[in-house]
Amino acid sequence: MMETTYKGTNKMIIGIVFGVLTFWLFAQAMVNVVPAVQSDLGVSSGTLNIAISLSALFSGIFIVAAGGLADKIGRKKMTNIGLILSIIGSLCLVLANGSTLLIIGRIIQGFSAACIMPASIGLMKAYFEGAERQRALSYWSIGSWGGSGVCSLFGGAIATYMGWKWIFIFSIIIAILALWLLKDTPESKAKQTDKSKFDVGGLIIFIITMLALNIFITQGAEIGWTNWITIVLLAVTVIGAIIFIKVENGKSNALIDFGLFKNAPYTGATVSNFLLNAIAGTLVVANTYVQEGRGFTSFQSGMLSIGYLIAVLAMIRVGEKILQKVGAKKPMLWGTVLTLIGVGVMGLTFLPDVAYTVVVFIGFALFGLGLGIYATPSTDTAVSNAPDDKIGAASGIYKMASSLGSAFGVAISATVYAMIAAKSGVDAAATGGIIANVIFGVIALLSIIFMVPNNAGKSDVK
Repeated sequence: MMETTYKGTNKMIIGIVFGVLTFWLFAQAMVNVVPAVQSDLGVSSGTLNIAISLSALFSGIFIVAAGGLADKIGRKKMTNIGLILSIIGSLCLVLANGSTLLIIGRIIQGFSAACIMPASIGLMKAYFEGAERQRALSYWSIGSWGGSGVCSLFGGAIATYMGWKWIFIFSIIIAILALWLLKDTPESKAKQTDKSKFDVGGLIIFIITMLALNIFITQGAEIGWTNWITIVLLAVTVIGAIIFIKVENGKSNALIDFGLFKNAPYTGATVSNFLLNAIAGTLVVANTYVQEGRGFTSFQSGMLSIGYLIAVLAMIRVGEKILQKVGAKKPMLWGTVLTLIGVGVMGLTFLPDVAYTVVVFIGFALFGLGLGIYATPSTDTAVSNAPDDKIGAASGIYKMASSLGSAFGVAISATVYAMIAAKSGVDAAATGGIIANVIFGVIALLSIIFMVPNNAGKSDVK
């Protein structure tokens, strides 16, 4: 009840940023340590692919539900639950000596991210106002974007010089520090006006469908594409998706409000956001290839993406300024085109070592430049085109698109890479994996061209 009298502090901001980093920096660092984990634990590439994508998958599946639960039981409580889950998930990975604890740990990390992301944004909205809120949320974004940008470099450095398990020892320390920094923050809950029950049935159908699809993508090659298990997984995915859409359509407490997608700009922003997050698969393909095909250490491959980190952080505010001047559509298009070019040049595996190294470095920088320009205009388009009474649901679905896009992008890219590598070698595998990501980018570009109007974001303030 005393929510309005408390003013957010820098200590609270640092605690929340640390919480966000436990996922975007530490959990996502797995993308750069594939060869190290594989040789240490002796797991197959298919098992490792599913382990890597599981965190983003479970985060995406549960983020909307966790955001709604945080409003009901308390945002601080939900953030703390997320941090405790992060500690447990990281501990599983530290203790892993095979695939079991690796997969359990990755699932728990996904639950952790689903709890922390919406609840921590809710805390910042509750305890900061005006310019201070914008500053607090910009630090949240820097924790998220900066963490995802530096995860490849950080993961590579730790794996090379200390061993990959140290990534998750550091994650435990940061999560404990976050719990301590947030201990004085008062609880924050939404005023309960909606008495409708949570959509448990919709969530169960959604989980079964998404898991079946993820296992189909990551394990199909190992099981065999014509094996009855693979065919059953595909059937479950298709039938599950049809049932989910039918059950959820028009339901007042639906997990996903399909009515939001009647708005073309919102749909364009959300679909392109899903696909541009799917391009995260490029990180797995490029990092694995330069280690397996060019003899790089994890640290050296991480250094290649330093341009991505600098560019994405530098361009987030620039994208915001471009949005204010020319609207959302142009920077969304420019950002997607730059990302496409950056990703595309990484597929030039016929180049000799030095030339390819230079091309990949430039590619990563263009990738970061594009995503940085795209980020704010896309988010603004999604939020500004949602009805006022559905901002929370719309934001949750948009954020869910980010996590699920990343999960499926990584799963598809890693599967394409592993399949081609087994038959034609790592050079062809890298090219194939990159082509898959270029396709994601082209579809994202088309969704913006046809769905986002030219005047989106222009002088929306009345």
